[in-house]
Amino acid sequence: MAEEEDKNKDRRAVQRTKVLRSAKIIVPRRSPVIHCTVQNITDGGACLKVANTYGVPETFDLTFEHGRTRRACRVAWRTHDKLGVAFSGEEKLAAEEKTAVEEKIAAEGQ
Repeated sequence: MAEEEDKNKDRRAVQRTKVLRSAKIIVPRRSPVIHCTVQNITDGGACLKVANTYGVPETFDLTFEHGRTRRACRVAWRTHDKLGVAFSGEEKLAAEEKTAVEEKIAAEGQ
């Protein structure tokens, strides 16, 4: 019986957290955003549910928490309505980005 339980156990090294959070896929040089749902997430990536993965590029930015958080993503796998993504680089907080831009502008003006 224990052997059967081991077969059904998730083999991931990092446990994913189920969230069901609304998010938006932002594609560079393409004005419309793609609405999606973050189904589960870790520090390293997420599973996204979309209406259709056709046309979603291999890399894009993902924004959630009402635009407060933005992550660069790379598609690791896809089905017709789901994307597995790996996060690239650091998490960016929109407020931090705005502050950094304002500081740069102020420094250039002096």
